[in-house]
Amino acid sequence: MTEPNAAALRRQALRERLALAGLCSPALLLVLVIMVIPMAWLFWLSFVGENGHVSLENYQRMLASSSYLQVFRLTFEVSILTTLICVLIGYPLAYFLSQLPTRVANLFMITVLVPFWTSLLVRTYAWLVLLQRQGLINHWGMELGLWNDPVNLVHNMTGTLIGMVHIMLPFLVLPVYGAMRAIDRDYLKAAANLGASPTRAFWKVFLPLSLPGLFAGMLMVFILCLGFYVTPAILGGGKIILVSMRIASNIELFVNWGAASALGVVLFALTMLILYLANRLSRSSLAGAPGNDP
Repeated sequence: MTEPNAAALRRQALRERLALAGLCSPALLLVLVIMVIPMAWLFWLSFVGENGHVSLENYQRMLASSSYLQVFRLTFEVSILTTLICVLIGYPLAYFLSQLPTRVANLFMITVLVPFWTSLLVRTYAWLVLLQRQGLINHWGMELGLWNDPVNLVHNMTGTLIGMVHIMLPFLVLPVYGAMRAIDRDYLKAAANLGASPTRAFWKVFLPLSLPGLFAGMLMVFILCLGFYVTPAILGGGKIILVSMRIASNIELFVNWGAASALGVVLFALTMLILYLANRLSRSSLAGAPGNDP
């Protein structure tokens, strides 16, 4: 009786796998069509030279020209600065919201979500109106006597960072706020009962428990900044050239799909490497956290 039962169990397991595969097939087909095939096509185009033959000239050009290195350096610089500024603004904001009653916090959360309801292009041009030399901020600053001449707040790094922080801030606040709301307040009460001051309880208990949400938010903002195009293109005024803008110029101005694809492949590879390192770092941090020792 053992062998027939084992065979029946194997047939049942096979039917369950086939049923699961059937349920997953529409999603897998969608991923194949919108992700795998376009990435494979992009990878193939990166090896097509100007003469239409298979070549490494697109990658060799990137290694030989210092301008490409400068573009990648500036892209990572803008992404890192935007992420850090979002942390400085977003973490205190998320902490403030997490300490409010749920209904009040939900009302305040609307102000964080409003940017999602407004077009990205509209928000960027709104900052262009505010920051230009004859804009409202310069006008108010000179009227209040803060400065005498118009300050260059746009078409430079300053304007680019202001616009990108405004757009990326909700992507950091939301995961941090969710992590803070999930923290059991009994931990803070226990720390207070053991003699910890509110400041010490925050640094020793609350902050470490909120780090997973902060790490997820920072990673999300950083990855999104790497491929950002609209805001730096408008507020940077052509002076802040990121990888996405270089890809667009290779296609629109030079009609060089191979060079543009090579830039996209390198940026994709760097993004995957960052995600891999972040995953390893998060796993090692969790493994070394108190209470996770074997």
